[in-house]
Amino acid sequence: MTELAERLLGTVQGIRRVVRRRVRADVPGFPLPGAQVEVLRVVADHPGVGVAAAARELHLATNSVSTLVNQLVEAGLLHREPDPDDRRATRLELTAAATGRMAAWRGARIELVAEALTGLSEEDTEAIERALPALEKLMGILKEQP
Repeated sequence: MTELAERLLGTVQGIRRVVRRRVRADVPGFPLPGAQVEVLRVVADHPGVGVAAAARELHLATNSVSTLVNQLVEAGLLHREPDPDDRRATRLELTAAATGRMAAWRGARIELVAEALTGLSEEDTEAIERALPALEKLMGILKEQP
């Protein structure tokens, strides 16, 4: 199983790295570090999320996510809104600039991978499609682990 795990991680990381590099060239605006993109993705998926909840989702320390949030607020990509239920807490929202950038980023990623998939045989494409449910289960297991 360790060889399979190593191959899987290498392949997934390699795909992510190539896609990130290629998309950076296509999406307008200054390049964002991967950690900032991950914070934006969590906020896009969970509008109004707090810093602590975002940190739990990302499996990062709260102070690390707080630093990333401060950077993204300064860059005009996130804004904080007071939590109506807890005046000490804030909720995070994407700015219009971040929403547009995330849409462009997602579209470019999907287009890049979709085009690459056309270069595979039908059998390879079907094998990837059949593997997705198992990979999604694996992701769920990994997310649940401490």
